[in-house]
Amino acid sequence: MQALLQTLTENWPMLATGIWETLAMTLISAFFAYLIGLPLGVLMIVTGKDGIHPMRTLHAVLGSIINIGRSIPFIILMLALFPVTRAIVGTSIGYKAAIVSLVVGAAPFIARLVETSLAEIDPGVVEAARTMGATDAQIIYKVLLPEALPSLVRGGSITTIMLVGYTAMAGAVGSGGLGAIAIRYGYYRYQPDLMYIPIVIIVILVQLIQWFFNLTAKALDKRNK
Repeated sequence: MQALLQTLTENWPMLATGIWETLAMTLISAFFAYLIGLPLGVLMIVTGKDGIHPMRTLHAVLGSIINIGRSIPFIILMLALFPVTRAIVGTSIGYKAAIVSLVVGAAPFIARLVETSLAEIDPGVVEAARTMGATDAQIIYKVLLPEALPSLVRGGSITTIMLVGYTAMAGAVGSGGLGAIAIRYGYYRYQPDLMYIPIVIIVILVQLIQWFFNLTAKALDKRNK
């Protein structure tokens, strides 16, 4: 334990940088992935067979794109996107470069989570809004999304935790963050302490993320009021 604490103290500046890079990759990529995945999920539920505006062809095309995106292993996706990443960021290494792949990898997953959350809403609520003369846009923004908000927040915890795991995988190809420290210094340089410490920090981050989202979802759930 004393040796572990000494390693932690001696390498704290590097670990602090790793924590910051991991959080930056996770939060920034989650934000942009939701900008893509949330509308996709809404479109999937709206254009479905029982949706408020069925469009069979568009629904099938979007479903195929989402399924293909979810099928590609992240580490392979990241390597395949290196040319795109270089074109956008100017480099294919570092935590900023990893954000591009994280967004592309997470967006399809988010779309399915959003679709699932919206599908759980009682159709009677939508029908009631339609009876009162609500437009499609009003049904989406004033009925579907507010009703599904607690479920969407819980889905956000799944996505964010998944992204933390993705950042660790991205460390294998030079993304930075805690994953890179564990691999580069802990594994390749045979320093077990510098592999275990990042793992413990990642576990703590995941627990904090889960706690935050659970608390937020509980506060938003009308059944708890």
